[in-house]
Amino acid sequence: MNFTANMGDLLLITPMIALFIASLIPITIKVLKGNVEQKPIATLAQALLGIVAAAGFLIVFGGSGKTAFNDVLIFDGITQWMGLIALSAAAGSMILMYENPSTRGVQFSELVFLSLSSILGMMILISALDLLMIFIGLELMSLSLYLMIGMSHEQRLAKESAFKYFVLGSFASAIFLYGISFVFGSSGQTNILKLLEVTMNLIQSNQMFLFGMILIVVGFCFKVSIAPFHAWTPDVYQGAPTPHTAFMATAVKVVSFAAFLRIIATRPLIASDNLFEVLQWLAVITMIVGNTAAILQNNVKRMLAYSSIAHSGYLLIGVITAGISDNGTIGASSVIFYLFAYSLMTIGSFALVSMMEKTEDHSLEVGDLAGFAKKRPILALSFAVFMFSLAGLPPSLGFFSKFYLFNAAIGEGLIWLAIWGVLNSVISVYYYLRPVVMMYMHEGESDVASANHFATAITIVVTAILTLLLGVVSGPLLTLVESSLI
Repeated sequence: MNFTANMGDLLLITPMIALFIASLIPITIKVLKGNVEQKPIATLAQALLGIVAAAGFLIVFGGSGKTAFNDVLIFDGITQWMGLIALSAAAGSMILMYENPSTRGVQFSELVFLSLSSILGMMILISALDLLMIFIGLELMSLSLYLMIGMSHEQRLAKESAFKYFVLGSFASAIFLYGISFVFGSSGQTNILKLLEVTMNLIQSNQMFLFGMILIVVGFCFKVSIAPFHAWTPDVYQGAPTPHTAFMATAVKVVSFAAFLRIIATRPLIASDNLFEVLQWLAVITMIVGNTAAILQNNVKRMLAYSSIAHSGYLLIGVITAGISDNGTIGASSVIFYLFAYSLMTIGSFALVSMMEKTEDHSLEVGDLAGFAKKRPILALSFAVFMFSLAGLPPSLGFFSKFYLFNAAIGEGLIWLAIWGVLNSVISVYYYLRPVVMMYMHEGESDVASANHFATAITIVVTAILTLLLGVVSGPLLTLVESSLI
């Protein structure tokens, strides 16, 4: 990669600069105060200010379609939309970190520094136009996450989760980097724009290039929890502090799929029928594994983890659709819309779990929700909205996101994938309704851990309202996303 910078390039990366500066503020103040932690609310405010500034710069400069640093970064519609979704999800997760017992305390400044560093890696990842830059973004995001999980006050499961995530994440990164080496060795290129010109020819004529693309796809399958590369997800999601689980299930998934879309945009699926067939079956297997395993779970975080795996399967249908479509904006816009809806519902769901955790060692079971509707009717109703929407029941935002995704697949002739998606959505209704039945139809004394979760409660209610209201205007919203990708 040959970097040259000018003022225009620096303006384009202002979201990243804002995040970098914001990450340094809390930890610098702590150092200047003699390693004494400032008030957590001040640390949170500084972090959220940095995220808001990054979002503002992204709105202004993000959708121009311009490239920076000799086509290493691009700032198009995908960068803008995926970036805004990831930043919003990250802001919600940081509010949970402020009030959750596993994450608040004497190292909150360090936690915020790592969180913002991880978000900086995400911004690099979604705008990367070079395979090596994608790798750099992935590693900055992932290494920060490993440390965040390991910093939890919970001493057993969190440490185990951090270790598992580190080992398997490093393994996935190694596979991805190995794939890059084969692609570069056979094509002499790592830039996606240049690979777009040669992929279809090389994938048919050069086995080394095909092998490299397969390894790159496998690396991403690890990152986004596609079966059979999903085994780390339930253990890591359960053991990590709930705010970090929300962060991984939303922001990390969003940016990983953004980079996955850019890789698939080089048209390897059109050139290789075998790769196309394998990815379709991986989507089906992922949906089945995620939904059937979720039925067996009593731990709420493990249930949501397997739910996340199933949603990765749905999203893979959208990625495949974008990869074979002559008009890739249809598949890509349906993936972006789905990720927006999914992130909204998932942040709200994990926020309720976070509110009900009494200590860092507390593990919420489905049975612990008994009687919750009597104690906290508004929060219970909000959680019911998330469950119905994740199941894809109308008229929620989740229903329309699945409708647009499956409709895009049908438009490209992937009818059998759409049918599998609908069947798996029906299966998922069972385990999504279990918590609702427990809250409303069983007697119990379940309640939130304390009254000190005001910001988390606001997050739950706001996301529930948006989940309902945005379903009504989903058509214009999807049209807006499509028009920004043209």
